Amino acid sequence: MRKLFFCVALAATTMYGQEETPDHRVRTSTAVLHEIMSAPDKGIPEDLLSKAECVVVVPGLKKAAFVFGGDYGRGFAICRNRGAWGSLAAVRFSGGSFGAQIGVESTDIVMLVMSRRGMEKLASDKLTVGGDASAAAGPVGRTAAAATDIQLNAEILSYSRTHGAFVGASLDGTVVSPDESEDRKLYGRKVNNKAILEGAVPPPEGATRLISELARYSPARH
Repeated sequence: MRKLFFCVALAATTMYGQEETPDHRVRTSTAVLHEIMSAPDKGIPEDLLSKAECVVVVPGLKKAAFVFGGDYGRGFAICRNRGAWGSLAAVRFSGGSFGAQIGVESTDIVMLVMSRRGMEKLASDKLTVGGDASAAAGPVGRTAAAATDIQLNAEILSYSRTHGAFVGASLDGTVVSPDESEDRKLYGRKVNNKAILEGAVPPPEGATRLISELARYSPARH
């Protein structure tokens, strides 16, 4: 039993020990989005990205498990306001699983929120993927012409990249919640995630690189 608790503690220590500053996480998120979108015919369909109300990027979601598994990650959500991309709201991903997994795995996550209702859920205290909003693994490629009706009607489309492989992925059961401590570090003061996502808070200087990268592939809607 002591060995079990030691392994669980070690996995948790590994996850928390790799924490980064918000500025570094913004740079990493920007790099993740750039690498995914610049991959020939293997990125997020640009016609889907153009319809998305919000985009969530979580670089290096950690999966650690010894009998009991769990997901843990930090990233940023960006929503459209009057057609243009707004500022960054820090978010935290958490979730649980039960199985025989052993070890730690890091995965980049990109999530598209396709509806205003999904955006409202994202701006609330927490969003459970697949529970509070319908979700599906997102199609990969330059167009979404081959996507199924389920994918096109889902409020959330999600993707993952592990070991260089970028695919649509199911995130059902994952809880997305505001990360207030990260918002405070990024903005230098206490700010409200809902206000950020609704466009009431201007972006801090360090956030512009990720916003610009997103606008590069999905310009403002008119």
